[in-house]
Amino acid sequence: MRNRNNVTVFILLGFSQNKEMELLCFVLFLFCYVAIWLGNVLVIISITCTQLIGQPMYFFLSNLSLCDLCYTSTVTPKLMADLLSERKIISYNNCMVQLFLIHFLGGIEIFILTGMAYDRYVAICRPLHYTVIMSRQRCTSIIVACCTGGFLHSASQFLLTIFLPFCGPNEIDHYFCDVYPLLKLACTDTHNVGLLVTVNSGLIALVTFVILMVSYLLILHTIRAYPAESRSKAFSTCSCHVTVVVLFFVPVLFIYIRPSRTFPEDKVFALFYTIIAPLFNPLIYTLRNLEMRAAIRKMWHHQNRLERKQVLCEPM
Repeated sequence: MRNRNNVTVFILLGFSQNKEMELLCFVLFLFCYVAIWLGNVLVIISITCTQLIGQPMYFFLSNLSLCDLCYTSTVTPKLMADLLSERKIISYNNCMVQLFLIHFLGGIEIFILTGMAYDRYVAICRPLHYTVIMSRQRCTSIIVACCTGGFLHSASQFLLTIFLPFCGPNEIDHYFCDVYPLLKLACTDTHNVGLLVTVNSGLIALVTFVILMVSYLLILHTIRAYPAESRSKAFSTCSCHVTVVVLFFVPVLFIYIRPSRTFPEDKVFALFYTIIAPLFNPLIYTLRNLEMRAAIRKMWHHQNRLERKQVLCEPM
């Protein structure tokens, strides 16, 4: 496999060759990365340390936040390091690992969002059967299915790429290793491989997006008969989910639903699902969610009480 390759490293061209612009991007992405960690860790702790962990929606949300942390960490640290480096290189092996992890974690996120939509559909459209249908065992099974689906998707992308020969150009016009930019560098006909990648990534994203939108349309149709207060709460919850879905899926569809071609705009659109979505997910789910805000306040008040108790118990 490797003896067909003359390329041992790839050069990532990134966003710009201007040093001042790179420094500005570094500061911006550093701020985003710190905010991603603070926001998602806060969500995870607030859910796991309170009674919210027993509710399926928040169980899925904590897993989504964990997935966001892992997903953005496969790209952002390397991106920031490259912005400060003279040579933006990545080894062939690390490039393949990054490609696998990006599609593995991205696939998991897509399927978790689908699981969250299913949870809201059952809660609103079949409320009397909700506790039976969305049992903890069922929720755990959904998460396992999400990980399995993500692995199968990523493994297929990985296998389509790992056997390609790279014997010439090694400059990737992107800030991370992805399938389409690598197909462009392969020294063989990649038309059929490109079609398989489009079918795999593009159709999975498109079908999932359509299913999500249909489920939320059914939810909106159902809540029309609810009392005003219940309708407002259900609409607020669903609007959060729809915002997250749009932030993640629209850029993914722009990149993967078309034939295997690369455009300079791909790098900008990729920012939405690698950095911006993980950044905004905690804000969307906490600022618009009364239960999350109450859980965060309860957690901080409990922490403050523990600290005051420790101070009072210290010997004079």
